[in-house]
Amino acid sequence: MSNRLAKEDSPYLQQHKNNPVDWYPWGDEAFAKAKAENKAIFISIGYSSCHWCHVMEEKVFEDKECASILNEGFVCIKVDREERPDIDKHYQEVHLLLNRRSGGWPTSIFCTPQNKPFFAGTYIPPESNAGSVERMGFKDLTRLIITKIEENDPKLFENADEIESFLNKTTAPKEATVLKEEFYKNFTLQAKNIYETTNGGFSVKPKFPHASTLNALLSVDRLYDDKSAKAMATHTLDNMKKGGMYDLVDGGFCRYSTDDKWLVPHFEKMLYDNALLCGVYASAYLRYEDLSYLKTAKEIADFWFRHMTRDDLFYSASDADSEGEEGTYFVYSYDEVYDVLVQNGYENAKAICAQMSVTHGGNFEGKNIIRFENGEVPEWFEQVRISLQKLRQNREYPFIDKKAQTSWSAMMINSLFALGAIDGKYREKAVKSLKALIKTMYLDGKLYHTTLVGKMPKVEAFLEDYAFLSQALLSAFKHTQDESYLIQAQRFANKALENFYDKGQWNFSVGEFVTKAETSDNTYSSSISVMVDVLLSLSTLLEDDKYSRFAFKTMEYNSYELGRKPIHAPYMLTQVFRYLKGDRVVKASLDDLKRDSLALAKLDYPFIQLKRSDERGYMICGDKSCFSNTQNIEEVNELVKNSF
Repeated sequence: MSNRLAKEDSPYLQQHKNNPVDWYPWGDEAFAKAKAENKAIFISIGYSSCHWCHVMEEKVFEDKECASILNEGFVCIKVDREERPDIDKHYQEVHLLLNRRSGGWPTSIFCTPQNKPFFAGTYIPPESNAGSVERMGFKDLTRLIITKIEENDPKLFENADEIESFLNKTTAPKEATVLKEEFYKNFTLQAKNIYETTNGGFSVKPKFPHASTLNALLSVDRLYDDKSAKAMATHTLDNMKKGGMYDLVDGGFCRYSTDDKWLVPHFEKMLYDNALLCGVYASAYLRYEDLSYLKTAKEIADFWFRHMTRDDLFYSASDADSEGEEGTYFVYSYDEVYDVLVQNGYENAKAICAQMSVTHGGNFEGKNIIRFENGEVPEWFEQVRISLQKLRQNREYPFIDKKAQTSWSAMMINSLFALGAIDGKYREKAVKSLKALIKTMYLDGKLYHTTLVGKMPKVEAFLEDYAFLSQALLSAFKHTQDESYLIQAQRFANKALENFYDKGQWNFSVGEFVTKAETSDNTYSSSISVMVDVLLSLSTLLEDDKYSRFAFKTMEYNSYELGRKPIHAPYMLTQVFRYLKGDRVVKASLDDLKRDSLALAKLDYPFIQLKRSDERGYMICGDKSCFSNTQNIEEVNELVKNSF
């Protein structure tokens, strides 16, 4: 028999509707029951493509003994972190406070009947290990909590009150620091200190792609001709696309690599990673003219359109698991690859297998992940790839989470516009997707965060939705010069200022959960930093200083930490450079802007705005005056440089 989650739209909650646990969705009914029956609350937070969430479901939530303990002594609540990032952010703070380290997913929170948290963990195995509290298994832990609640244990309730008071504290900012371009030196030094010199990236293992850090390094190179920034960025980009975390067969990046070589991933693919990395690789191509970067960017976009799109809306994620195991869809045995090559007439099948890192022993649990160790993808792979794709067609495709999310979709649209300056077909796709997103998520004057494709949205937008959507609209204006996009971006930015801004600080959510927005670029770029980007663009394009004042106040509020630990906030760091140096506006006719879109995208200076003009030729302007003009697109780059 299904539980209460059967009525929910969220794919993640639907995954748990047949658990023997008596799950409640987040809401007043659950909290009222806990208080009335004096039962502890168990809150489990995850998402549909999370591998360890599936493991906990299998080992704990499907276990009849665990379920019986939960049903007897707890009110159990399931939360989709992608649907309710405000709830997730709140309880990630709880985990950090209680454990003095960041959490992850699944997130396991235990609260008093009054909904005050006192214990936080991530994956908790069913059985205890070594008898310590830290290694206490789910069964022993939940039985202990039931006893403590029934006995009204004073220490537990005191701890819960203390945690609650810490969570409610507000901290004033430290003394402001003067914003300086020299911050880039500290950033580059800090990046070097954590850089993994063998395979690139900014940790040993597991390795996440850190798109914001890579983008900041590209900007530092463009602004200051910094060879170390270039080396860290290109070495990482080269290694990431060798195959493994990057799926050479279908395209697209998995969420992270479990090893230091970018070889063995958790195989889930998230829209936000692929959107941001599509933009990074497109930017790297524009800077260094390496065609392999452009190929990677296009393959990311093409994968999402081929597998992860409906009605011009982007799905949020695909799973790591299929047929009950992780990675089954993605990996190959030696024999099946060798046989398909022979069947297709390849006389050098053994040599091809060796080049693709396909061996009898395998490179992942006895099977093979396709990879080119030298980083060069041969021309013959285009045809071989088709054969490898056909082998996959006989397999069960991983579960797809068919939610559309405003913020993540806008990230992809933004990257598609950047790619569209190189290849016009992606601009056309971006325009269609942006239209579909606004039609779906902006209803009766209200912006929404997420919905299952084909259903009406229910969860109202958070700061990240306003920020990334405004950014995508400004990209649409830049690449089409349709002023309706600029008007819409201004509307959403004004609403974000009204709802989320307070004297330099930004909230991520308001209403039921008031949570502070973060300046650090964690899972993806900080929504505060993206709002600063948006405000600076509006200030330049509308010639309205009030937007740059809001941007400055935000950066000033965060300047103390930004000057000392810029590695935590690389996106905001690039906006500091932008604020101090200023935008450059290239004005030209619409025909010239469209014809020379690639040349304009390749300009060395990273902070370029485009504006339609009735004059012939190209005029280079700042925010208050124009510096020079030319009839020759080849001269624009030098004229921009000479304007400083």
